[in-house]
Formats: sequence, C-alpha cells, structure tokens
Amino acid sequence: MTDIERQSFIEIRDRLGRELVTVIELLSPTNKRSGPDREQYLSKRRQFIASNVHLVELDLLRGGQRMPIEGLPSCDYCAVVSRAEERPRAGIWPLGLRDPLPVLPIPLRSPDPDARLDLQALLHRIHDAAGYADYLYADGPQPALSPADDAWAKRLVAH
Repeated sequence: MTDIERQSFIEIRDRLGRELVTVIELLSPTNKRSGPDREQYLSKRRQFIASNVHLVELDLLRGGQRMPIEGLPSCDYCAVVSRAEERPRAGIWPLGLRDPLPVLPIPLRSPDPDARLDLQALLHRIHDAAGYADYLYADGPQPALSPADDAWAKRLVAH
C-alpha cells in the first residue's frame, strides 16, 4: 500500500495578471527527511529564492532535518519570511515548545502593506474544528520531549 501525504501550501497571486507573489509553505515530515521528497522540496525552494516570489516557510515539526537557513539558532520550531527584495537576508522566528506562536507578516506586492497571519489563533481554530482535543498520543510525542517539557505538557493537558 502506498502512503499518500498531502502537501500544504498557499499561493498568493496578483489579481490581474495571476502572477505568483507569495508562497506560504507548511513543511511536512517528508520535507524534513532525507530522500527524494526532501530533494524535490529543496529544489522548489531554491527556485523561489532565486525568483521575485516571497517565501514564507513554517516548520512546526520538532523532528527531522531543518531547512538550510544561515543564522538559525537551535529551536523546536521556526518560521521564516524571505522577502524577494531583501534576499539573502530573511526574517527568522525561532520558537520553543512552550512559546506562543507569532503573528507573521505576509509580504505582498508594493504598494500593498503586509498581510498578518496570526499562527496561534489559526492553530486554536484548527484544533477546535478538527476535534484534536479528543486525539490521544498513545505512544507519546515524537521525537520524545525533554523531561522538563514532558512535565510541562502533562500539566497543560491536565487542565
């Protein structure tokens, strides 16, 4: 049986010419695991970075290999906003397990101001709508949490 994995991304296009302006990528486990799927994603990523398309990358997975990002500190999760006109620099939001998710600027085409993406509010909405409160992690989170984070998570779930 073949496993099918849904790839999650959003494209923002110019209304008139339908030209691609911004891509928001939610990294998947296959993007972070060595192999052809990762290589394919890295190739697509290089194409975006070499173009005039803004790239927003959301890595909300603790496991797997991080994307090659210069200056990325050690962290559980991260968000990256790569504006076409500011490359090779990028905005980096390193996040810990206990940190609230940020509100990110989503670059658009000038003269339009950035849109705002409230990741924490979005996560709460998805969590409630999908019924994740009833979802049990029988084997615990992967990769395993540190003892301090595990104790924190157990206290959080108990409330």
